[in-house]
Amino acid sequence: MAWNKEKLDALRAKFDSMTGGDMVNPKYQEVADYIFSQGGNRPAPYAGHPTLLDAPARSGTDDLDGLQVALYGMPMDLGVTNRTGARFGPRALRTMERVGPYNDFHQTAPLHQMAVADIGDVPFRSRFDLHKSLEDIEAYVTKIAAAGVIPMGVGGDHSVTHAVMRALGKDRPVGMIHIDAHCDTGGAYEEEKFHHGGPFRNAVMDGVLDPERCIQIGIRGAAGYIWEFSEVSGMTVIEAKDVATLGTDGIVAKAREVLGDGPTYFTFDIDGLDPAFAPGTGTPEIGGLTTREAMAIIRGLKGLNFIGGDVVEVAPSYDATTNTAHAGAQMLFEILSLIQFSPSLPDAR
Repeated sequence: MAWNKEKLDALRAKFDSMTGGDMVNPKYQEVADYIFSQGGNRPAPYAGHPTLLDAPARSGTDDLDGLQVALYGMPMDLGVTNRTGARFGPRALRTMERVGPYNDFHQTAPLHQMAVADIGDVPFRSRFDLHKSLEDIEAYVTKIAAAGVIPMGVGGDHSVTHAVMRALGKDRPVGMIHIDAHCDTGGAYEEEKFHHGGPFRNAVMDGVLDPERCIQIGIRGAAGYIWEFSEVSGMTVIEAKDVATLGTDGIVAKAREVLGDGPTYFTFDIDGLDPAFAPGTGTPEIGGLTTREAMAIIRGLKGLNFIGGDVVEVAPSYDATTNTAHAGAQMLFEILSLIQFSPSLPDAR
């Protein structure tokens, strides 16, 4: 039956008196009740104090009571081998608006259905000392984990993830989902092994990362010979050139096979995306993932046993459009959405 006045009148009768927070579908109404106040009002995305994913603000590791997930910044890029600037990554992600709060794929509102807060940045003792900075990150995340809270960080360069793994893998080595242009399993350069090109070699050697439960996705560039440690140690490497052949469903299936049901950390280097989508990073490599491919892979991992995660290497000074920070914030939101379904999510308190 064609569109007619009766159909229009029926729509008017149903919707004319409804506000933006009134929904017909009960599932949608459940989410809207978290977000809209009376009269269909919701906070302006451009107003107020900026936090990661617009989460409520708290003050450091002394204010963790009742939390399930702690968002935090690691503004440190002393381990870079190319362009600096990732120290501004946490601040850049905090300024991004219109990321979430509803995840249309999972039909959830993770920031409202979990107890989540932005607890600020790691308080570094020195802006000049790489080793002290990594120690500070490890100590900070150790406090978060000891409180029974899942840590979700924003870097900073990728050297920070080794420090996080030292905190989370003390009792047993963790597995890893790793989206990146680079394997980051290189050795020492100029007598320094704790740079951003070697965190996962270091983590394996420290006994806090299980290489046979690691999958590295999106790898490319002209430095493959540097990363033989990934192959020798038993990591699964999916190069960017094979993504189209395998497809996102094939990559998800392989990741599930590799990770199983053990504790897993998700680390997302923004240069895993093609620089067409994320130019603001220190070591861009063409031929990377699209944002759609990255989101499909992340969303396909629902139900894995995630104990934490991070987004790193956003260097906003190389991106006049803010696309990189926007993509980084979206990936952080997608990983946070997975945490909601993790067997390791602590009970609400």
